Amino acid sequence: MKARYVIAVLLCALSPLSLSAADNSNLNARIKDATDVIRQIMMTPDKSIPNSIARQATCVGVIPSVKKAAFIVGGSYGQGVVTCRTRKGWSAPVFIRLAGGSVGFQIGGQATDLVLVAVNDKGFQDLLRSKFKIGADAAAAAGPVGRNTAAATDLRLNAELLTYSRSKGLFAGIDLNGAVVSQNNDDTNAFYGGTVENFDKVLHGSVPVPAAAQPFVRAIGKYFVAAHAN
Repeated sequence: MKARYVIAVLLCALSPLSLSAADNSNLNARIKDATDVIRQIMMTPDKSIPNSIARQATCVGVIPSVKKAAFIVGGSYGQGVVTCRTRKGWSAPVFIRLAGGSVGFQIGGQATDLVLVAVNDKGFQDLLRSKFKIGADAAAAAGPVGRNTAAATDLRLNAELLTYSRSKGLFAGIDLNGAVVSQNNDDTNAFYGGTVENFDKVLHGSVPVPAAAQPFVRAIGKYFVAAHAN
């Protein structure tokens, strides 16, 4: 009986640690997936986000494997990460959710990867809100692909966010108007050990980049080089 009691106490003591480790593992995997998405998309210049867009980007959000959501009529649901440009480079990432919109119809119900690129200061501020609706709170457009510099310039003047999708290996701009992007405070706090007061603090570069997120931030820094760096 005493042995059973000791085992029960040990299990109770270890279970929170195990749960925390599982949560962190899932979050690390989400960041790794986002890193893979960016690397795979950007390694082919003729079929990737144009350099003129990448140089002007103020924030980049990556949402891997968005799926059509049965609980959202005509909509989709996904979770991802965002990093923003600071004076010292790219910030540590925060976690976000995307819900709604017509992604499910456009991709035939298949899982897809989404990339959101803020291209001016207004877009930067939109991503710092607790949540915003694409197309209503933030002017958005399907982003250009490849070396179409003229189209990239026109879109950059008229949109705050440029939105992209990748499904079955095809990368293209996508209309995400109506989708809602919101902060995922639970995952962000879990990733940083409950020390994050708000998204602004992280995205403005006040929080060091954790080891698990460094490959993602390096990948963004490699492909989204500032205009003045060239």
